[in-house]
Amino acid sequence: MARFLLSGFADEIDSDLKVQVKELRRLEINQIEIRGVYGKTITDYTESEVMEFKKILDDQGIKVSALGSPIGKIGIKDAFAPHLDKFKHAINLAGILETGYIRMFSFYIPENENPEKYRDEVLERWHGFVQAAKNTGIILAHENEKGIYGDNAERCLDIIESMNVSYVRAVFDPANFIQCNEETFPKAYNMLKPYICYMHIKDALYESGKVVPAGFGDGKVPEILKDIDKSFNGEMVLSLEPHLGSFVGMANLEKSLDLSNMEESGPGKFEIAVKALRNILNEINQ
Repeated sequence: MARFLLSGFADEIDSDLKVQVKELRRLEINQIEIRGVYGKTITDYTESEVMEFKKILDDQGIKVSALGSPIGKIGIKDAFAPHLDKFKHAINLAGILETGYIRMFSFYIPENENPEKYRDEVLERWHGFVQAAKNTGIILAHENEKGIYGDNAERCLDIIESMNVSYVRAVFDPANFIQCNEETFPKAYNMLKPYICYMHIKDALYESGKVVPAGFGDGKVPEILKDIDKSFNGEMVLSLEPHLGSFVGMANLEKSLDLSNMEESGPGKFEIAVKALRNILNEINQ
């Protein structure tokens, strides 16, 4: 049986790290996938600034489950050298934050073009990441994301198997697959199952692409978690990424979403997401 550990993107609660930590503690969650802090992406901060963030987290007993970086979330035609430098900076930040995971992507493909056209370039860039991370102990956790090369299960698998190292793995995001008209379970899940290192808890509807609490969409989150519970041994982090409302920095993170009519996020919407997930876990444990 798996031991599920809850984490999440607490910048959807508030941009202030102290408020993020306070709300996580109130919800009895002691891990964070750190992404946005005070309106800036974590990788835009210096090492000394991140050391100060670490003190805030340590004071409240909050561990960092993963660095929620934007690495790989640029166009495939954008300059790679400065982005590789940013990745090396992310590795240093992960060390400061004492996390073994960096969440990553595989580059936006030009609209209406076949992703296969850019396969060689994507893999070459990922080989650059792999070389930079060699012997660091960091897991490069690729997230399936709409519009990037690895937006479906086949191409996610292609990246992982082509890199052929133990430290390139998959973050499984059901909602993102739904928004790409991909079947989450059993298809995508079974293809990526041997490589899943943690999950993003986010659900969505096929018809509209709208993000909804876990179990209320088409992502088959309960079925996936039941299989993980049955077939995985050890800890499995479930990182909440509710996207039930707009928050500071969301427009830069989610290029495909229309935020014009979206209500604000905050503690209330984050708590809804937490309760939905815990309801699923309670049913599994019955």
